[in-house]
Amino acid sequence: MNFIILGPPGSGKGTLAKRICKRYHIDHISTGDLFRFNIKKKTELGKLAVSYIDRGDLVPDDVTVGMVQQRLSELAPDEGFLLDGFPRTTEQADALAEILTNLDRQLDAAINVCLEDDVIVGRLKGRRVCRNCGASFNLDTMPPKVFDVCDECGGELYHREDDKPETISNRLAVYRENTSPLIKYYEDRDILVSIDNAGAPEETEAALFVLLDQVTQRAKNRK
Repeated sequence: MNFIILGPPGSGKGTLAKRICKRYHIDHISTGDLFRFNIKKKTELGKLAVSYIDRGDLVPDDVTVGMVQQRLSELAPDEGFLLDGFPRTTEQADALAEILTNLDRQLDAAINVCLEDDVIVGRLKGRRVCRNCGASFNLDTMPPKVFDVCDECGGELYHREDDKPETISNRLAVYRENTSPLIKYYEDRDILVSIDNAGAPEETEAALFVLLDQVTQRAKNRK
């Protein structure tokens, strides 16, 4: 199965993405992880990304698309994936469609995680992220076993500047303007699966898995 996951910052899509990948035995491909890997390994794409970052410029689409294309091309034919953080615009969605066509793959579902802005602001007050591996926790709903220490790698947890109330409103506005058009993009292609993440995590997961099981069954029927 091949999925992407959409949702505003703080909607919980990263946590859901990991649960989805575990259930359906597919690769979790995060663009944040891709950037960290390419920069750390000093690949050509990584060095190119750094050249923009060091100037304070946005990394252009062709660099991000190149990293995604490279990662997807490394998958075995029977390996599925979930893309987290890409695409962010309809232009990137068009680029992804071209990549998948060239790889003889198709997107089975675009998962849209929904949550009201006021709930997001409240949740992000408690979010903590690992400086080392990028794992995410929440002091209220999913605290680490040891305060400010990552369960995954033992790294230091911190409160990101862009998770603070004074900056999150702007992040949400940017998301609504740039990324929310993707909802219509994938709705028009009849592969959008929307889920409200306002309830308890186990309830959200159960409801989402019912929907995705239907998607996987339809995919099997096509074969």
